[in-house]
Amino acid sequence: MRKIYSIFIMTLVLVSCGKNETGSLDEVLNSKDVKVIQAKKTELDTKQQELAAQIKQLNEKLEELNPDKNIPLITTFPAKQSVFTHYLELQGNVMTKQNVLIYPEMGGLLQKVYVTEGQRVAKGDLLATIDDGGLQQQLAQTEATAELAKTTYERQKRLWDQKIGSEIQYLQTKTDYLAKKNAVEQLKKQLDKAKITAPFDGVIDDVIKEEGTIVAPGQGAEVFRIVNLNNMYIQTDVPETYVKSITKGKEVVINFPILGTTVDSKIRQAGNFINPANRTFKVEIPVPSNSKNVKPNLTARLKINDYTNDDAILIPLSIISENAQGQQYVYAVTGIQKKGNVTYGKAVQKIIKVGKTQGDDIEVLEGINVGDQIIDAGARTVKNNQEVKITTEEKKK
Repeated sequence: MRKIYSIFIMTLVLVSCGKNETGSLDEVLNSKDVKVIQAKKTELDTKQQELAAQIKQLNEKLEELNPDKNIPLITTFPAKQSVFTHYLELQGNVMTKQNVLIYPEMGGLLQKVYVTEGQRVAKGDLLATIDDGGLQQQLAQTEATAELAKTTYERQKRLWDQKIGSEIQYLQTKTDYLAKKNAVEQLKKQLDKAKITAPFDGVIDDVIKEEGTIVAPGQGAEVFRIVNLNNMYIQTDVPETYVKSITKGKEVVINFPILGTTVDSKIRQAGNFINPANRTFKVEIPVPSNSKNVKPNLTARLKINDYTNDDAILIPLSIISENAQGQQYVYAVTGIQKKGNVTYGKAVQKIIKVGKTQGDDIEVLEGINVGDQIIDAGARTVKNNQEVKITTEEKKK
């Protein structure tokens, strides 16, 4: 509107001035007289300065007569209750308690390997055999002598039951039989060590020794690595400040960045020991069995639910200011009324107490009530008790 008034006034002045001119611009230019042209330029410069001064006076008067010249334009949103869920973000590694190296229990030639890498096995399945060094033949011979000792003992027992023979003969045959029987059991146990079996259900992750290798019990003699991928979990360290809020049963969102997948789980165990070195305690989160491509030692990002408020009031962080006393505040609008097509109100400063932050929002614990119209756009330009003009656009919460 101000520009329209300015153009209108300038046009009137130019028209009025043009009527008093002794020569038109074309006539002056066509004269090719330097003095005439210079005089015309001086005349127009003077008129330009006069017009600029008049336009300035008109603009100042328009600003004086404009009732909204110092009223800031703002937008508002109503304070509402909503569910606020806060998450503690941590990082952990996938682990499994059934990830073991299998060692031989006796020395000898690795005679036969019955499994390959990636093969699924059940607990007790035969994985490999070691040359027993003649234990099988020794067992057969001992079993034969044990059988003879058993027969001798049974006959002597029958005689002794009939009070025939001496007690010492009976005891000698019994002792001989029991000794032979124990020898058989010991040889069987020793022979079982020549068989390498699966300690639990799982997958053969690595076949470390090949057939024909000489093996022996001890470090560096591992033959297989077996892993059970059905009982994996994530272990992470939680700061001690969360000892009350991070407990068994809390919901966890697990993200595997490498796989680009996210799964839900819950804490199954929270440690009862605070590590004095870093003031943390450990938690375990099971990995759902249907999670594909998850492997031990895979990195995972965790979002652990440590706080939930079903009736929270949330506001954007960007509208909060702080006064000289260190108090945080926002502005709300009161006395809202409509004048014509324009809505007016008064900005009122509200000191607030805030809680936890999640993303771009923060929880307000005190200072704001449900239904308050909170200033959003323009929140940092208004002053306390200042009149404001509200646009019809409201921020949706």
